[in-house]
Amino acid sequence: MNLDEIILKLSQSFNRVFNDFKGIYAFGECVKGNMDDDIELVALFDVEDKSKREQIWPMVGKIETQYDVCIDLYPHTEDSFKKDEYIYDEVMEEGIFYDKKGERSRSTRQ
Repeated sequence: MNLDEIILKLSQSFNRVFNDFKGIYAFGECVKGNMDDDIELVALFDVEDKSKREQIWPMVGKIETQYDVCIDLYPHTEDSFKKDEYIYDEVMEEGIFYDKKGERSRSTRQ
């Protein structure tokens, strides 16, 4: 099991259900290779609301069970993400961006 594989599975799931999925940032200990801690992710969408979150959590839960991991996923729009002082700076400093296909991007900032 590795981070790239988990991100790919999540991206495929999100793309099947949402046409506004933009990509995923991975950050925290998992980007340093420590997969024993929670996998911290920010998923970007054009629209983020309660209905979307209700659809996201079962998808995340299925992948958590499949890979025996704990995923902390924060769904955001680009604007709400930039306003989230709790994680934005940390993600921009150390995060890895995966595009909507689940492929690592060359650049962290979007």
